[in-house]
Amino acid sequence: MPPVEPLPTRWALPPAGHADGDGLVGFGADLEPGTLLAAYRSGLFPMPVPGLRHGEPELAWWSPDPRGVLPLTGVHVSHSLRRARRRFDIRVDTAFVGIVEACADPNRPGAWITPAVVGAYLELHRLGWAHSVEAWTSDNRLAGGLYGVAIGGLFAGESMFHARAPWGRDASKVALVALAELVSADGRAGRLIDVQWATPHLRTLGVVDVPRVEYLARLRSALSLPLPAAFSP
Repeated sequence: MPPVEPLPTRWALPPAGHADGDGLVGFGADLEPGTLLAAYRSGLFPMPVPGLRHGEPELAWWSPDPRGVLPLTGVHVSHSLRRARRRFDIRVDTAFVGIVEACADPNRPGAWITPAVVGAYLELHRLGWAHSVEAWTSDNRLAGGLYGVAIGGLFAGESMFHARAPWGRDASKVALVALAELVSADGRAGRLIDVQWATPHLRTLGVVDVPRVEYLARLRSALSLPLPAAFSP
């Protein structure tokens, strides 16, 4: 079955172009499936920030300018990464919960994934919208991976991790390269992998900055495409 369309959001989300200089669009709303899908379809994504009240995180919505995008034909795969890929078996959606929980580990530097965020993406996964790409060792250990949301030809990456052990080295990079291969497998032009911000780490894999206006135009085109086969029922 195709992904289940949830009830529409009850919130009027601000346009992506209303972001401030840091890419912040606003606070509030909720993490219901309909709200999350409406946000991604309009160019927004959620990321809680430390709150001013009782220390509780506040739900914030973002639209950076520029936006980090992984070009499907521009992935950088070094010789060492090619060797690393041979150590791992790539799987899709066999350990979604494990991937999200590992990404949400509060001991990770810059941890931002709250229990509410975890619950929201587990529900999106149950409805068929959120997916994981996983790197497994030959002895069946989850070495790393990523998760995100697939809507038509858009894959909105949310977070990635690798096990803090020698056997987990490069696992998240391998998963990201595998994601690009899965998304582009049918050769259809116009698909889009959004990684939010182009960090120095992601730039080594080919992630580039795209102006917001260009990102939004590419997003509109991507949303009109069918899901990649890897994420289709």
